[in-house]
Amino acid sequence: MTIQPPAPGEPRRPHGPRDPGDAWVVAPTGEKYWGRFGAAGLLALDPRRGVLLQHRVSWSHFGDTWALPGGARHENESALDGALRESGEEAGVPADAVRARFESVLDLGIWSYSTLVADVTVPFEPVISDPESVALEWVAVDRVDALPLHPGFASAWPALRTALSTRPAVVVDVANVVGSVPDGWWKNRAGAASRLLARVSARAVAGMDADTLGLSATRWFPPVTAVLEGQARSATVDEAGVSVRIAEGSGDDEIVAVTRELVALHSPVIVVTSDRGLAARVQEIGAVVQGTRWLLEQLD
Repeated sequence: MTIQPPAPGEPRRPHGPRDPGDAWVVAPTGEKYWGRFGAAGLLALDPRRGVLLQHRVSWSHFGDTWALPGGARHENESALDGALRESGEEAGVPADAVRARFESVLDLGIWSYSTLVADVTVPFEPVISDPESVALEWVAVDRVDALPLHPGFASAWPALRTALSTRPAVVVDVANVVGSVPDGWWKNRAGAASRLLARVSARAVAGMDADTLGLSATRWFPPVTAVLEGQARSATVDEAGVSVRIAEGSGDDEIVAVTRELVALHSPVIVVTSDRGLAARVQEIGAVVQGTRWLLEQLD
């Protein structure tokens, strides 16, 4: 492959200095892909209005088609950060108005494109903020196929649409996970729980591999609920990506209650525990059970 900078005078986001990632990757066979470090786009899904699409200006690559707000990633920038930055620059998407659900990556070896699918949590109106868009519109999911789509998005859309019906969630039996590793946790149960929550938080923010969850796409960002009981209730719980429930009585009863709430909204709901009795109870209400090792092997 070769790296080819934009041609002099090429109309592409003229405001401010170019980033080193703003370049073409040219395959040996001649195909061109925008983004020296790959590219990323945001598929924002609003429960009432559908998905946010961009009508690309005619002079852009595959112009006059509909696709996602997005563009070239910066060097060492995660796909999630790149998708949020680009959609903010191109469509005025507030980063705090969406919650990442999953990421799907097309990896061609010489270049990759990452689609971040995110749920709109705070309604917003998109704003055309650079010259690459003719229009920005919310499009009902069942109307997307009727539009003239960018070839890359057209190829990815069927799998993305199918995955939109999946909403995983994870419930962690903290006492069981902490107790599965004989590292002296019994000397300070709250401290041990705090350390586990920090590790779980890091994994939740970074995402979980789709294969580990038994799902399609590449990486998922399921909401994680951790249940604390007994002496661990005083654990430090200020961790991003993790919701904490305190069991005033039985920890198992609280986990069952949390699971019952989640199965009404999410699928699959994965409960992490190696307690056979608890496993049977949550399976009866529709949850999937994974043992403590399943979670520990994913943590840094």
